[in-house]
Amino acid sequence: MGLSLKRLESQALRELSIILQREAKNKELNHVTVTEVRITNDLSFMTIYYTFYQGKKANIEAAIEESNSFIRSALAKKLNPRKMPELIWKFDESLAYGNHIDDILNELKKEEKNKSNN
Repeated sequence: MGLSLKRLESQALRELSIILQREAKNKELNHVTVTEVRITNDLSFMTIYYTFYQGKKANIEAAIEESNSFIRSALAKKLNPRKMPELIWKFDESLAYGNHIDDILNELKKEEKNKSNN
């Protein structure tokens, strides 16, 4: 992967965050955090990994689908790429998985503490 492609991914991540927070009319998108952007070498597809802290997944997905063309055109104006890729949105499971592991570890600590107190 070339340096310019990495730079474009980094810039896209930054600009997408701004678009979602400030420019999107759908307020559901204000809760979305872009965690990673990957662009294919031929600039055909841009995979956007996201997570959110409030709201329901179905509502967020509907808001993304409804606003996808606006987001793509706003991003094209800011990035000015030679070819604007199609946007593919994927929910980033890593944060939820990390929280799940953290919960398990906390439960194990509680059990160990209870055993040592008895």
